[in-house]
Amino acid sequence: MKPAAFEYHRPDTRPEALALLEQHGGDAKPLAGGQSLIPAMNFRLATPAVLVDLNRVGDLAYMRVDSGVLRIGAMTRHRDVERSEDVRRAAPLLFEAMPFIAHAAIRTRGTIGGSLAHADPAAELPAVMLALDATFRVESVRGAREIRATDFFTGLFGTALEPGELVTEIQIPVTPATGPRTGTAFTEFSRRHGDFALAGVAARVTTDERGTCVSARIALFGVGDRPMAAAAGARLLEGQTVSDDLLRATADATAREDIDPTGDIHASSRYRRHLAGVLTRRVVARAFERSRVTHEE
Repeated sequence: MKPAAFEYHRPDTRPEALALLEQHGGDAKPLAGGQSLIPAMNFRLATPAVLVDLNRVGDLAYMRVDSGVLRIGAMTRHRDVERSEDVRRAAPLLFEAMPFIAHAAIRTRGTIGGSLAHADPAAELPAVMLALDATFRVESVRGAREIRATDFFTGLFGTALEPGELVTEIQIPVTPATGPRTGTAFTEFSRRHGDFALAGVAARVTTDERGTCVSARIALFGVGDRPMAAAAGARLLEGQTVSDDLLRATADATAREDIDPTGDIHASSRYRRHLAGVLTRRVVARAFERSRVTHEE
């Protein structure tokens, strides 16, 4: 199929892009990498009347560490994030997750901001941002505001973005080289590498010098209408040292209390719930181990 007719604009600057989005309101859709939007338009699952192509807006693509925060411009390509030494050092969880996103050809064109704004519940990046407690800077002609990842994803392909707003920057807190010990881990299960995951988990665990967990964040994807923060599972970890019993209890709480997956042609609800528990146990165990190894190194 072919997309429905639409008006096309290709601005050169951020103010031009924001002005076009404001002018056309809900009829307009930003075009970043286009790896999700264009197929959806071809199938007429999305029928925007206006496309605002951001690929000439050069100041939306960058990566830098500034005042303890890793800042990534929304138009930064997945492939650049995947290869960045700054990302590897400042946000190892994001670095670990990048190769799981689709295939190399798609990562070459796809953008980090486009993926987050698309808010696919089976996508990796939204859950990673939840686990990292990231913040998104969004802009419009009316000004800028910042939205925490915990407040950004509102439902199936739904976000807190208002008409005329554009994600311009992703802000990820950097773990200091000294101080509390932090370990992160990521995994997913899919039928084939590059497919959307049937379930996936991202975790971040911080421990004190005795190995006791002082804070934990667990996020899941592919098991709900949005990335899911596993509050019940994370609460069980805090104040505890790692053990097989603790890992089992955390996995059980996550699978029973934090998610309510639906079934489809690829996996039943029961299977997704079981898979989420198994993956949670593996990922949390790895995060604890990495917190110890990182500190010792």
